Formats: sequence, C-alpha cells, structure tokens
Amino acid sequence: MAYEVEAPKYVRLAQTIQRRIEDGTYAPGTRVPSENQLVQSFGMSRPTVVRALELLKRDGWLESRQGYGTIVRGRPAVVEEKDRRGLEALARDESRTPGRLVDVGQVAVPARVASALGLPKTAKVLRRRFVVEEDGEPVELTSSYFPADLVDGTDLADEGTLTSGVREHLETRKKVRFDHVTERVSARLADAAEAELLGGLPDDVPVLSVLVIACDASGRALQVSDVLLPADRQELEDTYRLN
Repeated sequence: MAYEVEAPKYVRLAQTIQRRIEDGTYAPGTRVPSENQLVQSFGMSRPTVVRALELLKRDGWLESRQGYGTIVRGRPAVVEEKDRRGLEALARDESRTPGRLVDVGQVAVPARVASALGLPKTAKVLRRRFVVEEDGEPVELTSSYFPADLVDGTDLADEGTLTSGVREHLETRKKVRFDHVTERVSARLADAAEAELLGGLPDDVPVLSVLVIACDASGRALQVSDVLLPADRQELEDTYRLN
C-alpha cells in the first residue's frame, strides 16, 4: 500500500529544490529557474511546480521580489530548530545514545505497521527496541520495524548496539536511499510491556505515539518506527510563518 505513505509530487519537487539549495546548486541570493524551466526539467505540470514553490516560500526557503522573480533565501533557521522525531530515529547512534537496546527479534507485524510497509497482517518483521534515558530515567521508547528483505546482509538483527544511524547503515549495506519521512502523531495508553520499559508508567498516563514512516523516492516504506513518549513529560512546539 505504498500510495498511503508516498509524498505528493509537489512535496517531492520541493524536497529536490531544498537539496539543491543545501548543496549550493541554487545559492542564496540567486534566482531559481523559472516555472517554465522547472516544468521542462522535472516533467511536472505547472500547478505542481507552482504549489512546490509556494510551499518553499511559506517555509522560508524562497521569497518573491517584485520585478526580479523568485530568490533563494537559503535554509531557514526555523528548520534547524524543528523537533523531528523521525530524523532522530533514523540518525540515532545507539552506541552513543544514553539508554539501552532492550530487544531485537522477529515479531508479528502490528496492523498499522503492516499497512505502512505494504505487508500482510500475518507477516513477520524484525523489531529493534531502544529506550532513551535522561539522568537514568526512561523518556522515550522507540520500536523500529524492518521488512525481511532489508535485514539480510545488515547488522540489524544483531543484539549489539549499532555504531551508526539506521539510515546510514541501510544506505551503505543495502544501497537504498531514504527520501522522505511521514510522521503520524496520536495518543493512546501504553500496553503492559511498554509501560514497564518506560519506567513503570501509571495506567492512567497516556503516551504520544509518533509513527515514523521512512520511504525511498518511489514511496516504498523502508522502515517504520513507533516512538512512544510519556504524555506527562512532553510539550510539542512548532514555529511557522504566516502569509
């Protein structure tokens, strides 16, 4: 069911332009290619191009200057400050993160993970569970799920901690490329095992569940992580521009 997690065309185009800004192809202060040039270069419709440019203007990557066109502003500071659990889950070096790897093994795939990975509900997947700690107290439980074809030839099934992020490990070993992440936030009560791993969470304290779906450019989910955060210890904040 890749269509459930595939980023829209305008988002993928915006991400491509962002990467070109970050690697210097489109330098700050210069004009980005015209709408016609982008349509021809990427083979996308004009409405898709226009929507991608508007998204980048909204988020502070680009700005319009009357009589001059669309100008590159560069990476906005607010992007650097965003709290993105998906990036943390993909980049985490378990060997250097305060906490512990609590289990690694094959499990029956949870229903919503099966949907994201495009697997039948009877499938088995590899799960790695890691508890992040602060001052010796558990503050986050991350359960990462991987389809079997991505596990072969990697260290994901090993019980030792990884010495690089999962993204780097998979891109190196399996020659895949992570392209975009979808995060779905919901609230629920933890099950008994989750509550125990989170330090004996009381029955009446909910957790925030951030379902992180990491995909390649085609929309295929390469990894799904369920990041659980005790709701009584969290505050979510975001900053964005108003047009």
